[in-house]
Amino acid sequence: MKKIFIVILIIIIISLVILFGPFNLMNKILIKIYPREFSNFVELYSKEFQLDENLVYAVIKAESNFDANATSGKSAKGLMQIVDDTAIDVAKNLGLNLSKEEVLEKMYDVDFNIKLGTKYLSILLLRYENTEIALTAYNAGIGTVDNWIEKGIIQPDGTDIENIPYKETNQYVRKILRDYKMYQKLYNKKD
Repeated sequence: MKKIFIVILIIIIISLVILFGPFNLMNKILIKIYPREFSNFVELYSKEFQLDENLVYAVIKAESNFDANATSGKSAKGLMQIVDDTAIDVAKNLGLNLSKEEVLEKMYDVDFNIKLGTKYLSILLLRYENTEIALTAYNAGIGTVDNWIEKGIIQPDGTDIENIPYKETNQYVRKILRDYKMYQKLYNKKD
């Protein structure tokens, strides 16, 4: 029975490789794992705020895994998992003429959430001039990251992200950086 199962498995694998080719099959699988959903909004706001869209996709994948209705245990909302206070501040920064209530009502709107999230990410990248530290602040908060830098726990150049004291944030930054590289390799073949 065990030998029959192995033979059938080998036949299936060989058939798939013949049908799709080994590289093609792997790429098809990876593209399913690393999708580019909501590309119209990601491309639009990545251009507007001068971000690499592959980084934005990696953030969305880590934050919500492309679930527009996601809500975290800390009440972060939508695709890019933005907390209420940040959403209100970023909406003001964008010059949107919306009340606090209107901002909060729109948090699950894909277009609005991606616009706020990409703008916030661009603000962090301008502030820290470093992707690793900007991602750390996106997860742990600006005040926390500034405190860590001030105390020498992490360096402002991001060379020691292994020292990020929050386990969740440490893993989060590593995951996004890994996924960012994968998005680059899959979609534009840049390193």
